[in-house]
Amino acid sequence: MLLDDINAFCATHGLSIWQFGELAMNDKSFVKNLDDGRRMWPETEAKVRRFMATYKPDAEQDAAA
Repeated sequence: MLLDDINAFCATHGLSIWQFGELAMNDKSFVKNLDDGRRMWPETEAKVRRFMATYKPDAEQDAAA
């Protein structure tokens, strides 16, 4: 399930769900809205999964994690 994958990704990379939403979708509430039952298009899920697959934290994020 996408939410499980997002939560695991956030835990691995030390991101909050708010940070993830902003980075992946430019929408801080994205993950919360999904958790609240928001539906999404398959293209949106593909975009989120592509973000997770290609994510490379910058040096500042690495130092904070």
